[in-house]
Amino acid sequence: MRKGILLSAFLIISFLGMAQEKKVWTLKECIDLALQNNLNVRRSLLNVETSEVNLTQSKLVMLPTLNGGGQFGYNWGRSIDPTTNLFTTQRVNSFNLNASSGWLLFNGFRLFNSYKQSGVDNEAANKDYEKAKNDVILNVITLYTSVIFNTELYQNAQFQLATTTEQLARTRKLAEAGSVPIGNVLDLEAQQATNELNLIQRENTLNLSLLQLKQALQFPASTPMEIEVPQLDIRNDLTISETSDQIYQAAYEFLPEVQSARLKLQSSLLALKSTKGSLYPRLSANVNVFSNYSSAADRARFIGDGGPPIPATVNVGYVQGSGTPVLRDTELPSGTNVDGYNTSDQLQDNIARSVSLSLQIPIFNGYQARSNVQRSAIANQQASINLKDTENQLRQLVETAYNDAMASAKTYQSSLKQVNAREEAFRMSKQRFDNGAVNYVEYQTAENALFQAKSDLVRAKYDYIFKRKVLDFYQGKPIDY
Repeated sequence: MRKGILLSAFLIISFLGMAQEKKVWTLKECIDLALQNNLNVRRSLLNVETSEVNLTQSKLVMLPTLNGGGQFGYNWGRSIDPTTNLFTTQRVNSFNLNASSGWLLFNGFRLFNSYKQSGVDNEAANKDYEKAKNDVILNVITLYTSVIFNTELYQNAQFQLATTTEQLARTRKLAEAGSVPIGNVLDLEAQQATNELNLIQRENTLNLSLLQLKQALQFPASTPMEIEVPQLDIRNDLTISETSDQIYQAAYEFLPEVQSARLKLQSSLLALKSTKGSLYPRLSANVNVFSNYSSAADRARFIGDGGPPIPATVNVGYVQGSGTPVLRDTELPSGTNVDGYNTSDQLQDNIARSVSLSLQIPIFNGYQARSNVQRSAIANQQASINLKDTENQLRQLVETAYNDAMASAKTYQSSLKQVNAREEAFRMSKQRFDNGAVNYVEYQTAENALFQAKSDLVRAKYDYIFKRKVLDFYQGKPIDY
């Protein structure tokens, strides 16, 4: 039974492994996985999160501040009683509590403009994040198309090898019957070896394109991978209805890199306004509350009751030599003596409060404020140039892609005609070669010409498909096969 259980588990694991190996990846699945694993995309997402933190902080910094604190300590020897400010020699333990609040009322709208700038920076960070994703999408589309292209070239090489192998078997039989010379067999064997070499080269190229796709998806090279090869027929889709100017306008509104450049120009303008705020006076309001406790005051104390003064005679000193006391009539405040001065009473009685307004007027600060304004103005000019440069690059990319797509459509049509002609020429050459009407050189020339024409057709086909996908991407259309 144990052996049966182990055998069943092995079969299940083998079945699951085979099922996993047979996973066929679509273009959308590859794009989704690449977006999930790509480090540049994840880095851009962290930049977005940082900009959101900056935006929240720039908004909350306009609110009043509130801080609280306290201090506790022991004093020995001669020290000052913090409740009476008199010297004492006893050991004193004390603590104080304080709270303060401040509110910036005006500083040339510097904080307000900084808040608006943080909002624009957050939008620009999101656009940069979208651009990072778009770069990954374009890269995966390129690699995915390359795999499909090399797959068709590999299949074409397989077909050529199969054709040569079939012709070699037929020619051997004819040579054994004495119908054709043995040299034809030798020539076909050489051609078969050439086709096998070509097949190996095509296989290596296909494996390399698969490896590049795996690397884009963060897959190890040893991971089995098979992609979906769609059946694409573009013979009825070789026209581009939009003009290059229309595609450029659509790309100008859609592509995040252009939007990011515009937002960064807006951000630089707000930064310039914010730095100009440092040239204006700064007005602030402040509120403070303070209280303290001292063990030196934790003894009997007199509490007045607000009544009329009480006449009394007090001893103010003694006569030197005789020691006779010196008395003086005076009046004492009305009240009672209370034993102890506890913590809560001290804290309540020692409360101190203050409210203030502070005004700071910048007069001279080593030209720092003016220098910051000048740097912000230069940064604004740089942002304007960057936007113009982005627009120019986008126009050049769109115009180049449009011309390439138009040229690749014409190339495909020409290659299609060439394949049709080469197929007919090869069919006739093969028929005449089988009948001994032409020699092997003419047959091989026709076969190689057909193989090259089919390879050129595959190359033209996927060149047009990719360039058409790029134009669709510039216009914000969904990219899929």
